[in-house]
Amino acid sequence: MASERPIPADRTHANLLADTHAHICDPDFDTDRAAILRRAGDAGIGPVLAMAETLEDARRNLELADEYSGSVLPCAGLYPTHLDDEDADAMVAFIREHRQRLVAIGEVGLDFWVVKEADQRERQRAIFRRFIDLANELDLPLSIHSRSAGRHAVAELLERDAQRVILHAFDGKAAKALPAVEAGYYFSIPPSIVRSHQKQKLVRRLPLSCLLLESDSPVLGPDPKQRNEPANAVIALEAIANLKGVAMEEVAEAVAYNTRELFGELS
Repeated sequence: MASERPIPADRTHANLLADTHAHICDPDFDTDRAAILRRAGDAGIGPVLAMAETLEDARRNLELADEYSGSVLPCAGLYPTHLDDEDADAMVAFIREHRQRLVAIGEVGLDFWVVKEADQRERQRAIFRRFIDLANELDLPLSIHSRSAGRHAVAELLERDAQRVILHAFDGKAAKALPAVEAGYYFSIPPSIVRSHQKQKLVRRLPLSCLLLESDSPVLGPDPKQRNEPANAVIALEAIANLKGVAMEEVAEAVAYNTRELFGELS
């Protein structure tokens, strides 16, 4: 197991269990979004950090943050399969314009599962580097997508001295995650951990001091055939506790502390 970062005994914010990565703007939620957010709150999950994959998503997230004040916190990012420089330019401009309202830049990163060609991967890397540099400049956390590219994403983050990082639903080997742990980065765990041996191995290896909760709803739920939602982040909490052999309360306190360390006070 990687070494634990110390977590102070005074963790008075332990009631904050944010869903640090959800696509609450997804049309799958258009008919019952308010009920979904109520269920999340009833389950002890909130606020929900609303990730963006496109400029349309980012704009919608701002609208939802106004509509569901305190329950939805807006983020803006460009999904890494978007390789057009004009799309990247527009997203960078949007983030600069709305920096005071945004909680994080996300999701951004690398996806070598979809992007196979060497020249396209290099274009993807170049766009990713722009967002890393922007996050450093604006002092915003980064929510990182790194499907089939975990070690490459970590290498880019370390090379560019990224400071506030969450690796969402990391799908690489635990050994490839350790340099990120040493750098002080965080890993958010989705409910799909209950059916993913890879994520179970990852959680066993990583310290509680670098773990966060996410749903990645409407996907990565406990049942791949059913729509996922933020309340299911509690399932990830339970799975972490079981894998670590510790009480759920201990995991909740650690996750709450980690959340504030990365994002500050979420409201």
